[in-house]
Amino acid sequence: MGGQPPESVSAPMGAVFLSYASQDGEAAERICEALRSAAIEVWFDQSELRGGDVWDQKIRREIHDCALFIPVISANTASRHEGYFRLEWDLADQRSHMMARSRVFVVPVCLDATTEAAADVPDSFKRVQWTRLPAGETPPAFVERIRRLLSPERPSAARPPASAASAGGSAILEPGRASWWSKPAAWIACASVLLAALAYFAARDFRVAKQATPAAATAAGAVSANIATPPHSIAVLPFVDLSENRDQEYFSDGLSAELIDLLARVPNLRVPARTSSFYFKGRSDDLATIAQKLHVANLLEGSVRRSGGTLRVTVELIRADSGYHLWSNSYDRDLKDVFKVQDDIAAEVVAALKLKLSPEAQSAAGHRTANTDAYDQYLLGREFLDLGTPDGLERATAAYRKAVALDAGYSAAYAGLALAEYSRANDIGDALGFDRANSAADKAVALAPDQADGYAARGFLRYIFSWDWSGAQADLEQALAINGKNSTTVSFYGELLSVLGRQAQAIAYARKATELDPLSARAWLGLGERLTDSGDYAAADAVLARSLELNSQSPYAIMALEKLRLLESRAPEALATARECRHVTVRLLGIATAEHSLGHTRESQAALDELIEKRVQDPYQVAEVYAWRGEKDKAFAWLQRAYLQRDGGLSHYVRTDRLLASLRSDSRYAELLRQMHLPQ
Repeated sequence: MGGQPPESVSAPMGAVFLSYASQDGEAAERICEALRSAAIEVWFDQSELRGGDVWDQKIRREIHDCALFIPVISANTASRHEGYFRLEWDLADQRSHMMARSRVFVVPVCLDATTEAAADVPDSFKRVQWTRLPAGETPPAFVERIRRLLSPERPSAARPPASAASAGGSAILEPGRASWWSKPAAWIACASVLLAALAYFAARDFRVAKQATPAAATAAGAVSANIATPPHSIAVLPFVDLSENRDQEYFSDGLSAELIDLLARVPNLRVPARTSSFYFKGRSDDLATIAQKLHVANLLEGSVRRSGGTLRVTVELIRADSGYHLWSNSYDRDLKDVFKVQDDIAAEVVAALKLKLSPEAQSAAGHRTANTDAYDQYLLGREFLDLGTPDGLERATAAYRKAVALDAGYSAAYAGLALAEYSRANDIGDALGFDRANSAADKAVALAPDQADGYAARGFLRYIFSWDWSGAQADLEQALAINGKNSTTVSFYGELLSVLGRQAQAIAYARKATELDPLSARAWLGLGERLTDSGDYAAADAVLARSLELNSQSPYAIMALEKLRLLESRAPEALATARECRHVTVRLLGIATAEHSLGHTRESQAALDELIEKRVQDPYQVAEVYAWRGEKDKAFAWLQRAYLQRDGGLSHYVRTDRLLASLRSDSRYAELLRQMHLPQ
């Protein structure tokens, strides 16, 4: 269906024509309402096709006169070989051929994970990047982009089409589009990215990410480069520890992280997540470069000096484009007033940016403690948990336990303890640790039912260990309703949707996690896994390259790259990737599968034997090897062991893992899903 005809024959300038299939009416209406609420004229017809020459001529005239044409693409449009929207698309395509390439006219929007190859759209729609608005949910950034495109003051010089990330969605990764690629500025930008990447790879001794293709690296760089910078955006950089012995870094980092959490609750304020802001810790990047990489207009930096029970915090709010200091202040307080300092800083930042501190942000105190020693242990627990090493997990668990022992009502510490207990139990195979993790998550929710932390931790445990899929969904949706800007929770939810077989939504949430935390290797890994699951290997290649660029040592990203190379029939590269990995399970899994693909039976078996000997607590990976080699009986035997051990790999991958493709037609596979209470 097409746009709603205006009452008068003469069309107002600056109108947007919204073209969609009738099955996508509700989603298109959401997009229309978001644009109209910003006083943007939208031609949008909400009835079925009326027909008739008069109506047909009006539609043609509107497409001829509109300033922007927004085709709404989805699985519905892809499956319909006939429809009036196809005539509208052809008319828009014809008009675009008469325009200069610098003129932005077609702004494609995709409601799901439909790819260009499957979409059946005119070529002009493929020369620009698409914006993904899952189910028509339209963020303010997309509305702002449309407003800029319609602005009469908009410069005539060509600009690259904003990526979907700039609009709160995600672009299809297409590095070779001529309309963008032909511009000198794009050549310079991409050359800079490539030179930086080459320097990076040459400097490090771990070369796994070299396995990514040049096109993939370019595509990943293009995603980051095209994200718009909203005016109401701020990055909180890690505060500097100025304590006398420089032994309070965990505390200064914790203070920064708490401020990120607090400011992220403010409506209409974009705040990159902790992983992205902390990416620059210890680096020499100047403020302008940091702001550019994080796509923020403002930066908050500061220092912390802690001595005994006293605390001095100095902060500065800086406008990135000019270096102008918007506001600065110093706070000398007792340590027991640390939360008051956080609240004061947040309030002054929000006031300087001319926003309002929301009730949600003000209610964040619900997960705090009055015991400063408990808070100290909570910060230590978070610091050690982030390390992810066996020693780090053990120390994180101990610190969180001390925190809740000091304050039995500290809900955030219980949420952290739940994740630490699970991670450590999964690493060492401690069944009792899983029980302790579940108890801690339940306690976190009971203590603070209005806070997101507990629901997020319990939701994660419910799907990764308990296989309580409906309970996990309810918890994670509650966590998102309380705080939808937490990239970790968004990632958890995307993983759950993937296991439930809802791949289009899973990809949409994985993309959202990368937008909330653009320098998070874990977020990019999640998206890479979802894209691999969907069979979009080219896009997965680019995304996994990005993840490994951010963290070349991540065993999970290396494992994802190994699998991708196998699926792409690039076994020699999969083998090279595996051999350089330091993680025993990932290395041996990759060698065993790649050597099999290369026809090296003895080498494959030797690696598998070593995997079984050294990592019997990882039965799912053993099952993957047998499945890839076509040894179904042994694969199912090891999947049953994974079932009995509640192996996290089973929960993550059994529904989507393409290494298990040979098993899916076997009745035992359906029975395994039934045992796990997964929908068939």
